[in-house]
Amino acid sequence: MSDAAPPSRRAVLTGAAAAMVAGRARADDTLITQVQPWSRNLGDPVAAAPYGLPTPHEFDVVRRTVDWLTADAYSSVSFTPIHALDGTITPQGCAFERHHSGAIDLRKEDYRLMVMGDVARPLVFTYADLERFPRDTRVAFCECAANSGMEWRGAQLNGAQYSHGMIHNMEYTGVPLRLLLEEAGYDTSRRWVYVEGADAASNGRSIPIKKALDDVLVAFKANGEALRREHGYPVRLVVPGFEGNLWIKWLRRIEVRDTPVHSREETSKYTDTLADGISRQFTFAMDAKSVITAPSPQAPVRHGDGPLVISGLAWSGRGAITRVDVTLDGGQNWKVARLAAPPAPMALCRFYLDVAWDGAEMLLQSRAIDDTGYVQPTKAQLHAARGMNSTYHNNGIQTWLMRADGSVENVEVS
Repeated sequence: MSDAAPPSRRAVLTGAAAAMVAGRARADDTLITQVQPWSRNLGDPVAAAPYGLPTPHEFDVVRRTVDWLTADAYSSVSFTPIHALDGTITPQGCAFERHHSGAIDLRKEDYRLMVMGDVARPLVFTYADLERFPRDTRVAFCECAANSGMEWRGAQLNGAQYSHGMIHNMEYTGVPLRLLLEEAGYDTSRRWVYVEGADAASNGRSIPIKKALDDVLVAFKANGEALRREHGYPVRLVVPGFEGNLWIKWLRRIEVRDTPVHSREETSKYTDTLADGISRQFTFAMDAKSVITAPSPQAPVRHGDGPLVISGLAWSGRGAITRVDVTLDGGQNWKVARLAAPPAPMALCRFYLDVAWDGAEMLLQSRAIDDTGYVQPTKAQLHAARGMNSTYHNNGIQTWLMRADGSVENVEVS
């Protein structure tokens, strides 16, 4: 692969027009030259389905599970179909979720949230109480620390949905946690809050109070509507930039403490075991990462050579993405991708690279850089720094092999 200048917009459009003339837009194409049934008859009444549903023509754009990954369906995970989406906002109905004891059914009228511990006034809030507080709205990604974890030792799962789909990006609305802590009169000398959910697993976690006072939301809306049950209806915690296991669903208790909880109450700490046997603990922030979502194994190229849009997602839990580079030859030459919109901190960023594909095999990779100057590492760099024992926080560069027939495979490159 050469490091030639990217094709101009005119060249891409000219190539696209030529491809259509040669391939699909023929003068005898009756789908455009004749009136079709959908133009002759009335459609269905929209109000017949009071809550709008996706068209059945997109029936395969759904969350998926991996049967062998978890012991049973009551403690499992489902993956976002990132290969089939565009833009950055994830629809709630296909957004990644992780559950440890199933999705509970909790009415707003029965909801209670306790703020306790080292506070002047222990309080219990109802859902109606929360609605009376000033609220904020922000877009944030939620990524499981185990996202891409199965890829740590090499290429495993042949699909962007399975290898990188434990992430979603939604617009959340709720009450800043800071306001509830202030209402309770929290002890300003304390350093931690312990949070837990109302489900059977409770999933208790410790969060630095500095973060709790910064941008954490007690959220009751996502993408403008009530949370879905599997996303913690009626109330969940939103912890921008931090690993997803801290985003407690069905939030019921917040305890102000001087130390983190070290007991069976805190069911997991998602530690990273290094080569020397020492484990990194409380590695909260998710480092900069990116993945090409199309072409990818579940989104092969079906139109032959010619104009091709390479698309993907980038994100950082430490700030905003400033640049994404894309390579077609496994890292020998890099091109700067186009960002679809000004990136926001702790939110997904969509990138595009428009190329003229000549039908040759390509080794596709993307590399994210955030506003702290952090550059997404290769897997080799991660292995050199942290050994081969880790399961979590794999933000290494992903490689797709795109073959001449347009099919795509998950591969490793040295």
